[in-house]
Amino acid sequence: MKGGVNTIAEGILRGDRRSVARGISLVENGAPESLELLKGIFPKTGIAYRIGITGPPGAGKSTITNKLAGHFRRMKQRVGIIAVDPTSPFTGGALLGDRVRMTDVELDGDVFIRSMASRGSLGGLSKKAKEAADILDASGHHVVLMETVGVGQSELDVAGAADTTIVVLVPESGDGIQAMKAGLMEIADFFVMNKSDRPGADQAVMSIKMILGFRSSSEGWAPDVVKTVGNEGKGIEEVAVLIAGHRAYQEKSGLLEQKRRTRLKRRIRELVEEQLTENFWSEERTGVLERELGGVIGRQLTPYDLASKLIEDFRRNTN
Repeated sequence: MKGGVNTIAEGILRGDRRSVARGISLVENGAPESLELLKGIFPKTGIAYRIGITGPPGAGKSTITNKLAGHFRRMKQRVGIIAVDPTSPFTGGALLGDRVRMTDVELDGDVFIRSMASRGSLGGLSKKAKEAADILDASGHHVVLMETVGVGQSELDVAGAADTTIVVLVPESGDGIQAMKAGLMEIADFFVMNKSDRPGADQAVMSIKMILGFRSSSEGWAPDVVKTVGNEGKGIEEVAVLIAGHRAYQEKSGLLEQKRRTRLKRRIRELVEEQLTENFWSEERTGVLERELGGVIGRQLTPYDLASKLIEDFRRNTN
C-alpha cells in the first residue's frame, strides 16, 4: 500500500485533481495510510493563504465563498474550497452539499471544491478539514477558502486554522450583542454584513461597529464591517481588498508567522494527545474501568482515585 500512497502523494504535488480527491478521501475516512500521505506532502505546505468564512446558518457563507473564489480566479490564482457541512446522523457524511450553491466556479479546472462533514466538531471545522487544507496547499492552490458550519458555538478552531477569519452576518442575525455572545466577535478579523439590501442592515452594522469600539485594538488591526449583497456580487471587491490588507499587515508585523507557529504547535499537541489516548485505552485498562466503575457509582471510590490508578498502570507499562 505504501507504493500506492507515494503515487497519490506525487500526484498531489503535481496538482493532479484525481490524486487530490483520493488523498482527501483517505484523510476523511481515517485510513491508516493517510498518516504516511500527510507526512509525505508536509514539506510542500505553508504556501497557500487560508481564509476562514464562518457565521450563523443562512447568512450566505456559500455565496460569499463562491464570489470570492471567482475574484481570486480573475487574479489567475488557483483556489481550493473546503465546505464543512453538518454531519448526517445516519451516514456520518456531509448533509447540505455546498457544492450545489457554488455554480459560478464549480466547472473551473483551477478551483477544487470539497464538501466535508463536521463529524461532531463543535467549532464547525473538523480536524480532517484542516488536513484536507494541507493537501490543497501542497497541490499548488494559492488560496484555500474554508467555509464552516455556523452553529452558534465557539468558533475558535476556525480562527486557529485560518490566516484571515471572516464572520458573515445578515440583518436578521440579531443584534451585535448576540453575535458577541456566540463568540464571533473575538475571532473575526473583519465582518461581512451580507444581504445588506434588506431592512435593518444599516442599524445592524452600526451596532457591530459600536461593540467593536469597545474591543481593544492593541494588535494594531481594527476589524471593520463590509456590506455585501452576495448573490449580486456587490461588495465582494471590498471584501477582497480587506483580505489583502489584513494579509499585508500580518506579513509586515510578523503576526502571520507567529500565527502559523501557534497553529503548528497546537497541531502537534493534538497529535500527541490523540496518540496517547489511543495507546492508553488498551483492552486491559478498559476492563479495569468497567470493573471499578461500580465502586465509583457506589461512592466507595472517587473518580480521581480510579483515574490515578489507570494512569499509574499506564506509566508502569510504558517504562
